[in-house]
Amino acid sequence: MNSGPVVAMVWEGLNVMKTGRMMLGETNPADSKPGTIRGDFSIQIGRNIIHGSDSVRSAEKEISLWFESDELVDCESCAHDWVYA
Repeated sequence: MNSGPVVAMVWEGLNVMKTGRMMLGETNPADSKPGTIRGDFSIQIGRNIIHGSDSVRSAEKEISLWFESDELVDCESCAHDWVYA
């Protein structure tokens, strides 16, 4: 995280951990499927292009490293009721 620009973000939603991890790909890019971020853009573990928390507890700790609580915006998509109802 010190070798280049960082874009920090917080995602929320149903099964967000599982879905996010699927989008990231395997920790070892060689094991990642095409279409995942690591599968398409990473070559080796030591030069990992992306990080995602592996649990809610880890996420809470990592979020606090990057954001103050007043910097987090809670919003609800206009499609929320169509997706979650």
